[in-house]
Amino acid sequence: MKLDILVLAAHPDDAELGCGGTIARQVALGNKVGIIDFTRGELGTRGTVQTRDQEAKDSAQILGISVRENLNFRDGFFKNDEEHQREVIRVIRKYQPEIVLANATYDRHPDHGKGAGLAFEACFYSGLAKIETNDNGVNQKAWRPKHVYHFIQSQYIQPDFVVDVSDFWETKMKSIRAYKTQFHNPESNEPETFISSPAFIKFLESRAQELGHAIGAMYGEGFTVRRVIGVNDILSIR
Repeated sequence: MKLDILVLAAHPDDAELGCGGTIARQVALGNKVGIIDFTRGELGTRGTVQTRDQEAKDSAQILGISVRENLNFRDGFFKNDEEHQREVIRVIRKYQPEIVLANATYDRHPDHGKGAGLAFEACFYSGLAKIETNDNGVNQKAWRPKHVYHFIQSQYIQPDFVVDVSDFWETKMKSIRAYKTQFHNPESNEPETFISSPAFIKFLESRAQELGHAIGAMYGEGFTVRRVIGVNDILSIR
């Protein structure tokens, strides 16, 4: 299956929090979108690997994506090295996305910046024909996505562009609420964490409103790039 957009994320729920509205918007436009989670979030304070697996499946259904896989890298201890890069290269070549969305280049959680570097480098190396990979015993052809964009997470980073997700904000929030063990739940007896407090959801909405305000929209999601963006028609820029 060839995808238009592939999201490479360190943990289940990173994609939803960082770019869930953009995912829902592009699916509504007819794009095929997939998510590859690097880890199963097994070091998380709340929930279990099994509950997070099911929550990721439930969220994927809400977003309407075409595929979701987990690479089973070690949460907290995966590396940006050849072994891990080859696994990411394999899924990039498998789905041949035009665009990759990846973690923030730096953030409160070390895995986010590390995941960003891993995704960015794997996208480049995926285009080198002399790096050989195979999927289910079939040799793969080189493939390099046209663009890699990094979504913004907990720590504020000045975006290079903002996507209007106003019409898809509720879908994003439904996809986040699918992670019942991770976010605020007054009936939960598990320890409170950075993301499980009621204040976190308020922060998430405020950030989206701030980014949306910058482009004259109700809600926005910001992205950064590591290269200059080319524009064919300056009249099309909002």
